[in-house]
Order: sequence, then C-alpha cells, then structure tokens
Amino acid sequence: MDRKYKFSWDLLGDLEIGRPNLGNTTRVEVYRLLQFAFRDVIEQHVGTAETDKIFYEAGALAGKEFYQHMITPPTNLNDFVRQLQDVLKDLGIGILRVEQADMDKGELVLTVSEDLDCSGLPELDYEICSYDEGFIASLLECFSGAKFVVKEIDCWCTGDRTCRFSAKAVTN
Repeated sequence: MDRKYKFSWDLLGDLEIGRPNLGNTTRVEVYRLLQFAFRDVIEQHVGTAETDKIFYEAGALAGKEFYQHMITPPTNLNDFVRQLQDVLKDLGIGILRVEQADMDKGELVLTVSEDLDCSGLPELDYEICSYDEGFIASLLECFSGAKFVVKEIDCWCTGDRTCRFSAKAVTN
C-alpha cells in the first residue's frame, strides 16, 4: 500500500531553521487542543474503543522512535529508568517514578506525575492516557526485548493526582 503519512523522525523537522524566533516550545494547551480534537473526530468516525486502540498504537510507534532517538543503549534497568526520567522531565512530558519492578516476572508499576496529557483536567470518571500506555509499552519492549501490555490504573481524570500504569510482559 502506498502511504502518504508514513512516520519518520525526519518529519519532526529542523526547528532551528523552521522556528528561528519561536524555538521548540509551545504551551501545553496547544498540544492538548491537537490531541483532544483528534480524539473527538476519530471517535465520531470509528467509536471509542477503536479510538483508544489507535491512540495506544500511535503511542507505541512514538515510544519506539523515542527510544531509538532519545535513549542511549542502557546497561541495566536502573540506567534505562534514569535516562528516561531525565529526558521526560527535560522535555516537559512528565515526572516518571517506578513504584515496583520485577523484571524476572516482567511486571512493573510506574507513575507519571504532571503528565502532559491529563494533569489538571477535570474529573471524568475514566482514564484517558491510552497514548501513554502504548508509549510506555513500546519503551519497555525496546529496552527488554519482551513485548509488554500497559494499562493505566489511576489517572488525574479519575481523581488521582498522578497517572499510574501497570506493565506486564506478554508470555507466549
């Protein structure tokens, strides 16, 4: 299939040339405007479950590319987590913490505070960070070589003040 919008890291562009006055920053509201407009239109076309699946898959693609371009091959879990914490904070994406990790079992619980996607949103009685789920799953897979399924178990939108994710390696 011929594709017009196949992702490439190059599509992020050269911001020094393209935005010499504004630079590489914008406000969180602009990112959320883009995200929630896409969510609404996609949901109208394909429904809620499929929209969440699309955002999970988009997060997974982004996580893979992010890992390849932003993470130096880590030597162990601590090195990986430290690098990821630093880059997520530096880019204003969120503050990552690992609450539990048992890589032998392939199980982790992670939190992201001040999350780019939802911190400060009104309570909605449901989790919304499906993009983040895919992003984290892909990062863990790139690090470990094992496929992970990630599910948000607490969210700002459900009354929590951090997003909490359960990650489990898929065993075949």
